[in-house]
Amino acid sequence: MNVHFIAIGGSAMHNLAIALSRKGDKVTGSDDEIFEPSKSRLDKEGILPVKIGWDTANIHDQLDAVIVGMHARADNPELLKAKEMNLPIFSYPEYIYEKSKDKKRVVIGGSHGKTTTTSMLLHAVKSLGKNVDYMVGAQLEGYDCMVKLSDQADTIVLEGDEYLSSPLDRRPKFHLYAPHVAMISGIAWDHINVFPTFDNYVEQFEIFTQKIMPNGVLVYNSEDEEVRKIGEAKSLNYRAQAYATPSYTSVAGGSILHFEGKDYPLQIFGAHNLQNLMGAMYLAQEMGISNSAFLTAMSDFTGAGKRLEKVYENQNFVMFKDFAHSPSKLKATTKAVKEQFAERKVIACMELHTFSSLKKEFLPQYKGAMTAADKAIVYFNHDVVAHKKLEPISKEDVLNAFGGDVEVFTSSEAVINALQMEDMKNAALLMMSSGNFDGVDYLKLANDLVG
Repeated sequence: MNVHFIAIGGSAMHNLAIALSRKGDKVTGSDDEIFEPSKSRLDKEGILPVKIGWDTANIHDQLDAVIVGMHARADNPELLKAKEMNLPIFSYPEYIYEKSKDKKRVVIGGSHGKTTTTSMLLHAVKSLGKNVDYMVGAQLEGYDCMVKLSDQADTIVLEGDEYLSSPLDRRPKFHLYAPHVAMISGIAWDHINVFPTFDNYVEQFEIFTQKIMPNGVLVYNSEDEEVRKIGEAKSLNYRAQAYATPSYTSVAGGSILHFEGKDYPLQIFGAHNLQNLMGAMYLAQEMGISNSAFLTAMSDFTGAGKRLEKVYENQNFVMFKDFAHSPSKLKATTKAVKEQFAERKVIACMELHTFSSLKKEFLPQYKGAMTAADKAIVYFNHDVVAHKKLEPISKEDVLNAFGGDVEVFTSSEAVINALQMEDMKNAALLMMSSGNFDGVDYLKLANDLVG
């Protein structure tokens, strides 16, 4: 196959490009900006564009497929030429489906927890020596590419994102996968630039369940009110399997899971993580893996990249970074760290970075999201707000939205200074963002704080 990627630098796009190149396809690509780690990874594989920018010469009649990333605009010159030439054009999820039409598709959806759940499932599958294809949205330990498409595997595990497929295809990505086994981990309003009301957002998950193949399975979180409503709705098309937070004990270094009369030692902690684990267990069950085998295989799972990822630890101090940005994930992550380190001062630091989180109408959703922390800091950058063409917000807007129990800063330097003023002995620091606090080096920060 001869495949061209428009906007090859995206997180998912560059992984798919690498996977196809390794499979033997001839891959080319273009983008108007490519950042790390995509740039280095594409370069290592020999498929980094020679120059930055769009070039209609990239589009020719020898192409078997043109894959368009969400970063590209509808008036992209390469896309317009591909349409003019009637070349086969795919969005990222369309292409994934096209290559997995003859496989059993296991799709994990949800506003939060889907990357962690997908990671858990893949960890068990790998530990037990099963051959599956996959697509996951975060870099995982032990994997150098987060997409695998082969001719041998009869099952594919897909992280099901509810965001739009491409500039030409306004359907949520997970509507395109037609799962045999589907999961919904939780529903909390997100992407309000696309889904302007909560009801409209919830509807996308209802449509997702309507896409389940006949005689399929829906695994759902019964502790989430909106998910439970969907899970308990009767369907002749699929059967439903509920899951919930299991019985567990927090211990130094992780948790002990109590299930069906047995104890399973784990390195993960927090109710939200254990809840995700149960969802992954039922997905594995549908793939022929027994509950006992799955839970045993999870003993050395340490977490998904950037999801409660431990940056530094000594006897008196531990630091984590986490992708948390939505109110529900912020609350669950902060609570998990406080539960695990109950005897320590927990300092939670969060950057408002996404479109939704910086929108003034959405801010009240964060009410009480960080109350589990002993000290809570919220940071936002006025320039990022302006770049996203949003109405300006003030420190007072943020303070009032969170409930007044946080300190608010508008410069990352001020955040670092505030952290350096804290006594970090017997403390746990949690840095949460879908950004990076303006490029902070987390390991250097940790060393500076304890130095």
